[in-house]
Amino acid sequence: MDTARVVIDPAFRIGEADRRLFGSFVEHMGRCVYGGVFEPGHPAADRLGLRGDVLELTRELGVSVVRYPGGNFVSGYRWEDGVGPVGDRPRRLDLAWKTVETNAFGLDEFMVWAREAGVEPMLAVNLGTRGVQDALDLLEYTNHPGGSYFSDARRQHGVEQPYGVRLWCLGNELDGPWQVGHKTAEEYGRLAAETARAMKMIDPGVSLVACGSSNRGMPTFAAWEATVLEHAYEHVDYISAHTYYDPSDGDRASILASAVDMDAFIDEVVATADHVGARLRQRRRLKISFDEWNVWYQSRLQHDLDRRGWVEAPALIEDDYTATDAVVVGDLLVTLLRHADRVGVACQAQLVNVIAPIRTENGGRAWRQSIFHPFALTARHARGTVLRTEPGGPSHDTKRYGSVASLSTVAVHDEEDGALSVFAVNRGESPVTTELDLRGFPGLAAVEHLAIDAGDATDVTPRRLDPPRLDGGRATVRLAGPSWNLIRFQAPR
Repeated sequence: MDTARVVIDPAFRIGEADRRLFGSFVEHMGRCVYGGVFEPGHPAADRLGLRGDVLELTRELGVSVVRYPGGNFVSGYRWEDGVGPVGDRPRRLDLAWKTVETNAFGLDEFMVWAREAGVEPMLAVNLGTRGVQDALDLLEYTNHPGGSYFSDARRQHGVEQPYGVRLWCLGNELDGPWQVGHKTAEEYGRLAAETARAMKMIDPGVSLVACGSSNRGMPTFAAWEATVLEHAYEHVDYISAHTYYDPSDGDRASILASAVDMDAFIDEVVATADHVGARLRQRRRLKISFDEWNVWYQSRLQHDLDRRGWVEAPALIEDDYTATDAVVVGDLLVTLLRHADRVGVACQAQLVNVIAPIRTENGGRAWRQSIFHPFALTARHARGTVLRTEPGGPSHDTKRYGSVASLSTVAVHDEEDGALSVFAVNRGESPVTTELDLRGFPGLAAVEHLAIDAGDATDVTPRRLDPPRLDGGRATVRLAGPSWNLIRFQAPR
């Protein structure tokens, strides 16, 4: 059996575990909205058509912030189609997902849903087919108290107080040729800077996310970020990153090591942003908004799009997730936490039905997928200060990433509560006996060990194992291979 050692000490601080790291994403795509968060006539729906069972699962998942309404969808979206009397709203063709958008669910419904779910809204503006003025109109509608055309329109729609949305995306994936309104980095950088400058004239308190690369494999990656930030650095607060990992080829060793790629992606975006900041003599350091990430069997999407014409809310990429996928998701969360000093927002895409932790049947039940569990447990217990851990232990070879460390770990210390949560992923096939050196935390006692073992099963719940015993400030724990693990310790109260 392989062995490893992890030193965990309160001095090894990375940063605070920002609650915005546990975000999600609701896009007008497939059945995420219609049949997902919104289904009038469902037995669990309220008078607005919001599904109560989905709201309950969203709260259990621990989601903190939700990005809306896209995604690719936003690059052709007219936000004003989704406000006011529902009977007066137009039906539109959505070019992103080749569907008919009814606009029965729009901005006002989303804001009610966000309040009921207890999440912070993160809105995206259309910089694909629209631009500065459209963004200003939308900001006026959401955030201005009254006495202007769009703020008074909101009040006429029954919303007296402004929504006060603080977090905004300046478009979506405009580096991608698939995007409606695709732009060069120069074109987008100028537009993002102009839009950001104008939005902060209306509301200086908003935080703005500029579009980074759609993924690390884009031919323009890094050059895109550099050019965009040459224009927009002083006006924005975040640069976005998106990535998905596809298990379709059956290469289990590589998919289990996906977080190695995410880790490198974050480091490279940070390096690019810091280079531009240094060149522009900027003291402020930008953070990353990793506002799309997940496991996604992407090879299935084109088949879903090609098999039908223009319809309403078709089923799209409703992937059935396995225990292996859950281990990967848990490791991606570990990586986001390990970069808590530079990643300020993260959104798993998406929330319901579309590559999602929550699935539903139209008119029927809602349930948790395997990937629900590592997200919910991490969101619940990763509270406080993130601590750097450098596990010494085995490595193994992968086809995509070469030699990778078998063990991936991070710890989060809640100083107020006295709790210490250790998240550990064994990416390798062999078990690893791991010594946790906790001498920097005298008096701790282990209270829980939960694990998810990789496999093909889709009906997954975490296993409850005996918590390890501490001897002289050290605890030994067996990590099955491959597996995701949460080991919790508690100081005496």
